[in-house]
Amino acid sequence: MRAIAAIAGAMALLVMPPAAAQNAGPALEQPEVVRPLTPIPPERLDQMVPKHPGYLGALAPENLKKPRPTPPFDLTGTWFIDLSKGFADYMFGPPYPRFGPEGIEALVEQPKAQARGETYRDAIGQCYPPGMPMLMTRVWPHAFIQLPTAIYVISGFNNSVRTIFLDGRGHTDPDLVVPSYNGESIGHWEGDTLVVHTTYFEPDNHYIDLGIPIDDQFELVEKIRLVNGGKTMEVEYTLTDPTMWQGDWRSTKRFNRQDHTDINEANCILQYNTNLPGTELGSETAEERGQSAVEGVDDGK
Repeated sequence: MRAIAAIAGAMALLVMPPAAAQNAGPALEQPEVVRPLTPIPPERLDQMVPKHPGYLGALAPENLKKPRPTPPFDLTGTWFIDLSKGFADYMFGPPYPRFGPEGIEALVEQPKAQARGETYRDAIGQCYPPGMPMLMTRVWPHAFIQLPTAIYVISGFNNSVRTIFLDGRGHTDPDLVVPSYNGESIGHWEGDTLVVHTTYFEPDNHYIDLGIPIDDQFELVEKIRLVNGGKTMEVEYTLTDPTMWQGDWRSTKRFNRQDHTDINEANCILQYNTNLPGTELGSETAEERGQSAVEGVDDGK
């Protein structure tokens, strides 16, 4: 009988749910949660909403319903950079303007870092936003949503949102504006061309091409047209930054309409970048694994 009892006890342990077997102690009881609420006065609620003194928001129904001339084209759709000339065409040079010391340093030091199998000023790999204009040529599509008052651009690279305002507003007072990586974009129509002037950029870890820095004087003008029967968006970029280079830096890019793709959720997470050899974190991880930091670079072993 003792043997039968022992076997029965062992069988009971075997069929016991894993959680019960591991947590032999008393089960936790869910606490009662009470969070008293203090009403917020209407005046304080009103202060919590950022506003544009003197003009309506781009999505305000009253603003959307205002009579406006019919635009010459509608950019609504998904667009992808045309790299048919070669992958390096995602960059905005060469040709380059005459840079100051910071830009010259980037042109000199970046090839040296590449030869060593290292990344150079890998701000995007550290999850800093690409910022304009590099945002537009990252190798992911962009969704454009055009309304009478604004064009909303959502990047498939990191879901960065850019707004091009078309409702007649001017640039924000420089004493009130908050700089950003995509800047503040104000657009207007000139014939069959959309002209967009963007300013108020955040310069911290904001680079063009392979590490060319900007400062807070950087401004961008885009002249946007539709060509190829509306299948191609052509953008003429003019980049100015009087403290970082001389004169205008010009570049023209083309983007093809892509009707069989969508923009999905995308997030930059540093831990994920350890699996991407093209990033600084990924290069370090690859070295720890005894692999070359950059594909095609001999690690000497």
